[in-house]
Order: sequence, then C-alpha cells, then structure tokens
Amino acid sequence: MTLSGKDKTFLFLQGPHGPFFYRLGKMLTAAGADIWRVGFNKGDDAFWFSNKTYIPYLGSHDEWEDQFAQMVTEKSITDLVLYGDTRPIHAQAIERARTMGVRIHVFEEGYLRPYWVSYERGGSNGHSRLMDMSVGDMRTALEGLDLDLPDAPARWGDMRQHVFYGMAYHYFVFLRNGKYRNFRPHRAQSVTKEFRLYLKRLVTMPFTAMERGLATFRIKHGGFPYHLALLQLEHDASFQMHSPFTTMTDFLELTIEGFAKGAPTHHHLVLKAHPLEDGRVPLRHEIKRIAKNSGVSDRVHYVRGGKLAGLLNTARSAVTVNSTAAQQVLWRGLPLKVFGDAVYNKPEFVSTQSLPEFFTTPTRPDSRAYRDYRHYLLETSQIPGGFYSSRGRRQLLRQVVDMMLAADDPYDALVAGTATPRQQLHVVT
Repeated sequence: MTLSGKDKTFLFLQGPHGPFFYRLGKMLTAAGADIWRVGFNKGDDAFWFSNKTYIPYLGSHDEWEDQFAQMVTEKSITDLVLYGDTRPIHAQAIERARTMGVRIHVFEEGYLRPYWVSYERGGSNGHSRLMDMSVGDMRTALEGLDLDLPDAPARWGDMRQHVFYGMAYHYFVFLRNGKYRNFRPHRAQSVTKEFRLYLKRLVTMPFTAMERGLATFRIKHGGFPYHLALLQLEHDASFQMHSPFTTMTDFLELTIEGFAKGAPTHHHLVLKAHPLEDGRVPLRHEIKRIAKNSGVSDRVHYVRGGKLAGLLNTARSAVTVNSTAAQQVLWRGLPLKVFGDAVYNKPEFVSTQSLPEFFTTPTRPDSRAYRDYRHYLLETSQIPGGFYSSRGRRQLLRQVVDMMLAADDPYDALVAGTATPRQQLHVVT
C-alpha cells in the first residue's frame, strides 16, 4: 500500500488553537496532496501562514452549509479535516460532507490524555465508533498483538502553551477581527470575555498553584478516606452535547447530595476542577452552598485544577459526567461512576449502582477488561503527541499523516492488518 496524497484535496475547518493545523497541512502537501483552509475569524487567519491556500468565510451562519457544498464542488474536495464535531459550523459541514462522499477526519484531545491525541474518522466522543463497540469486539481485533502499555502520565505536558495559544487566538478575534463581521462564537461567552479569562488565567497561574498546593496538602495529610469528583468545563462540548446536564451546578447537586446520603460519615468528598477552569462558573461558591444545604460542609473539599495522579493514588473511588480523566481512574483499578455518554462507558468497568449505593460500597472495575480496552485504543485512535507544544506537534506529525493518507480508518486498519506500527510513548514537554 502506497501512502500518497496524489488525487486528494484536504479542506481544513477550525482546529486547535495554535499552528498545528498549518504544520499538518504542510506535511500533507509534501505527501502530494492539495490543501485549503477555511477561516471564520482573525484567530483562524493568524495561525495559517499561507494566503494562497486560505479562504476567509465572510458570509452568515445561515449561508454556511450551501457555501461549504459549493467549496467542495469547486475545489474537488475529497477530505474534510476539523477539530471536534459538535460546534455548529462543523456539524453542518459533516452532515453535508457525508452526502457528498467526502472523507471526514476528526481530531480531539486524547481519550487517554495527557500525551495522546485522538484521531478518528466520521466523529468523536459521543459520535465515535467506539460507542458501538463492545470489549469483546476489541479483544477479537487484538488477537495476535501484544503491547507493553505505558503507565498513565501524571501531568499534562503543554498546559502553559495551551493557555498561551488560547489567549493569543482570542486576542486576534477580540481586537483584529475587522472583516469577519458575521462571525459568531460557538460558545455562549463573548469573545471579549473569553480573551480576558485566558489572560487572567495566564497571569494568575502561580497564585492558583499556591492555593492548589495548600488544598492538596490538607487532603493528603488529613488522614481520612475520600472519594474524588472529576469536574469538567461547563462549556465543553462533551458536557453540553453528551450528558444529561446543562450546568455544572446540576452535577454538583447530584454528587454532593448522593455523597451525603450514601457515604460513611467519616468519608470525605474532593471535587477537583478541570485544569483549564477559568472562573466563568462560580464553582467554589456553589460547592459551599450545596454542601451546607446537604449538611456535609466539613467533609467536602475543592481543588483548583492541577495534577490528578497524586489525588487518585489515595482515593477510594471517582465520579464524573464523562471526563476523559476517568481513564486514569480505571487504569488504577478504582471504582468509577459516570453519568454521560463516554467512549469508556462499558459495563465491564463502569459502575451501574445508584449514586448513594456507589458511595457506600463502590464496585471495582474489571481491570483485565479495561487493560484490553486501553490496549485497543493505543493500537488505533490514540496517537502520542500534542497540539500545543512544538515537541508534541513533531511527535504527533510523525504518525498521524500516514494514518490520514491510509485507505482504512484506524479501527478498520487494525482488523485488516494495515495499521501503522505504534510508536512507544516518550514524555512530551
């Protein structure tokens, strides 16, 4: 099988903040493919360093689907590349692309993050093919393969770069958007507010780290058993599109009340914020209010982001909506309760107990089943590397371009025996 971009034309829509999509496009060009990029605001424009292949979209949202179809026809597009599949402009493009026979490449943050990126075709998260696969299906596909699985990393290697590129992107949209008068962000928050939140987070990171360190110290040296609740960003697509909740407060109320009803009275609950939590939701205030109303104020703790491994190593169990961080919970063999659609929500290793019952006597996962599941992901859709640091991008590009040029998607390629060899993980910083 020859990996070539000949006769392929890739159309890029919105990508992760920063230059990853541009670097990816350059390598596809080196492989013989033609590429185009559609930009919807100055932030998209700023990180695509080629005017010859850049198409500014200046129309309205209502015109987008028809304009997209026209681009596909005029440019002879064979492949669509995007980051996430739920924002409106992406969802519309995917729907039309399917009717026109265009192959769809979806990037996302890694299901096994940190240090991995997800690459799938057709959809991700709740739209992933993994949703319809059983552990038995995965074991069948793995027959004859063996992989020395790496330990779950303890930290996300490019957090500062992630925050920096997010701030830079929103700076361009906030102050330089000029001709993109019809642009509407896919999140409810205004671009001005997004930029200010990113800037505030970047400036206050040292102070947040000090506060987090004190909270973590108290928990680790408290001498009490505790359960961990993994919080997510309220505006995140997985939370909004693939869960039964509309606000994080809904999840907090369910979790804290379930803990108050079911957990032994000497147990505590630790609520850990997402590493990118920026204060747009008053989590601390809501947690204090709900804990007081539930009569457990002295047993509930809040930790602002940071490393997960240290807290997991001494936790009794974990609860989440559908956070990818739950993969680290399962890797350690800890009981896990989830409420939303997630690619790891399999009966072999996710509890089906009611929440009070779970906090009373949580059932442990089938660790062998989870190991096989993890092995399957590492052989298919999980690629070492990252979007935001230069070393992470280099490592990611070493493998993902070949996967995009291959005839089979990552899951079919494993069964067909055409999958590219997996790279062993090296720490990316």
